Parts: sequence; structure tokens; C-alpha cells
Amino acid sequence: MSFAYGKSRAAQLPPNVNRVLLVKNLPFKITAEEMFDLFGKYGAIRQIRMGTESTTKGTAFVVYEDIYDAKEACDHLQGFNVMGRYLIVLYYQANHRSKKTDLSKEEERVAQLRQRYKELNPDGDSDDLS
Repeated sequence: MSFAYGKSRAAQLPPNVNRVLLVKNLPFKITAEEMFDLFGKYGAIRQIRMGTESTTKGTAFVVYEDIYDAKEACDHLQGFNVMGRYLIVLYYQANHRSKKTDLSKEEERVAQLRQRYKELNPDGDSDDLS
């Protein structure tokens, strides 16, 4: 009987829950078909976008048709082992994107760290700091 399922659908969801999941720590060799097989068990998928650049490889966005399906997938696949890697599954939050740092401040901080490293290791090889 679907009483428990219907009851869970009537429950109010936390505000951070949405239809878009951010998946991290994916194996680089996973295919789109394998992603659809894995995430499709939890409901209809509207779209999967996998990272292709060197900085985005191993990540993907999975968009479900229904918010409850996304919640089920997030709950069940968090920490799931795929090809020897444990998945990190989060709800995508557009307003919580990582803050862009001021480049000049970051360069200054790196220069200070390099100077401190040189003071602590005067015999160290400076080629490792590049």
C-alpha cells in the first residue's frame, strides 16, 4: 500500500531542497548512460549535464522532473560507491555559489605565504613554489 509514500509527499520539505542536484567526486570514466541508469532509479530525469573541462571533470548536475524524486536520489546516493569513488550529492543552490575572491588580495596573500616559507626554509628549493 502506498500510504507511507503518500504521507512522505504531504510532508513539508526543507527550503534547500530543489529539483537540481550537484554531484561531485564522479569517476572521470563514467558515461552519460551510466549516470541515467544510476539516477533514473529514483524518478524521471529532465537533464544531466556532466563537466567536460579540466576544472569541472568529475562533477555533474542532475535535474529531476519532480522535487520528491530529487530528494530520494539525494538521500540514497549520498556516499554511494561508484567505480571506487564515493559520491557527494548536494542540492544546487544558485545563491550560495562560491564567492569570487579579489585577485589582487589573493596574489598578495600568496606572496606573503611564499615569503614566510622562504624564511622558514632558507635551504629549500624555491622551484617548488611556482
